[in-house]
Amino acid sequence: MLTSVFLGFIFGVGLAALLTLFVGVYTIGPTERGVLTTFGRVQRILGTTAEDPQLGALLTAEEKLRYNYPNVRVIPPGGPYFKWPWQRLYKVDMTIQTIDITWDPDIKQDSIEAVTKDNLTVQISGQIRGKPCERNLYAYLFGISHPAAHVVGYFISVLRDRIATFHGEKSEGAVEGVSINDLRRNLSLINSYMEESCHKTSARYGVDLDAALITNIDPPSDVDEALASINTTQNQVAASISQAKADADQKLKMAEQAVQIAENRAEAEAAPILELGKTLEAMHAEGGKAALDNYLRNASLPLREKAAQTILSLKL
Repeated sequence: MLTSVFLGFIFGVGLAALLTLFVGVYTIGPTERGVLTTFGRVQRILGTTAEDPQLGALLTAEEKLRYNYPNVRVIPPGGPYFKWPWQRLYKVDMTIQTIDITWDPDIKQDSIEAVTKDNLTVQISGQIRGKPCERNLYAYLFGISHPAAHVVGYFISVLRDRIATFHGEKSEGAVEGVSINDLRRNLSLINSYMEESCHKTSARYGVDLDAALITNIDPPSDVDEALASINTTQNQVAASISQAKADADQKLKMAEQAVQIAENRAEAEAAPILELGKTLEAMHAEGGKAALDNYLRNASLPLREKAAQTILSLKL
C-alpha cells in the first residue's frame, strides 16, 4: 500500500515537472520582444520612461506626470528561455505595420472628416506606419487598452487641428480664400508636419510613428465642381496676365533698344565736331588767333570756288 502511494507521488511529481518543463520553455523570434509578468506584475528595472533621455525629451512637464511609465525588462530574440507556471509571457511583434487612418475598432468608415479654416468640410484618407517602442513596452502592453486605436485617434486629432489652421504660401493663380487648394498643393508639408508632431506617441502610447501619408483631401462633390470651375477661370486669367506681362516686357525691351540706337547715332554725328573742336583748340594753343584765321581762310577756299562755279552756272 505504501509502495503504491509512493509510486503515485513520484509519478505525479514527475508529470508535474514534465508539464512545467513543457509549458515553461519558450523562445523569442527574431522580430519579437518578450515581457514577463509574475503573478500579474511585470518585471521592472530601475528608472521610468519620463526619465529616459529620449522619451522624456518628447514630453512636457505636465505630460511627464501623466505618462510616467516604469521601465520593464525586455527579453531579446533567442532562447530557449524558461518561465514558471505563475508567470505569463507577452510576445510583441516589432515589425513596422501600416494602419489606415479611417480604421476604428468600433465603427466602419471610408474617410474621416475635417473642417478647414474657411469652414469647408473635407474628406481625408491616408495611412500611418509605426511599430512598438522597445523602450516603452509597458505603455504598449499595460498602459492603454488598444495602442493602435489610441495612436490613430491622436493622429486624427493633430491632423484636424492642422487642417483647421493651415495657411499655404500665396502663389500666382491661387484662388483667394479657398484653403482646399492650399491643402492639396502642400500634402508633402502636411505629412512632414504630422510626422514631427506625432513623435511623442512613443512616450505616450509606446508606439514609434515611422511615417505618415495623407493621400487625398476632397471636399463635397458639389463644392469640388464649383472649385474646378473657379480654378479653370483663375488659370485663364493668370495666363492672360502672364501674356500681357510678356508683351509689355518685349515692348519695353524694343524701346530701350531704340533709345540706345538713337544715342549711338547722336554720338556718331557729334564725334567729328568734337574732334574738330580739339584740333582748333590745339591750333590756337600753338599759333594763336593768326593760326585760326589762316585755317579758316584755307578751309573757306574750296567753298568759295564752289560758290563761284555755282554763280557762273546760273548766269549761263
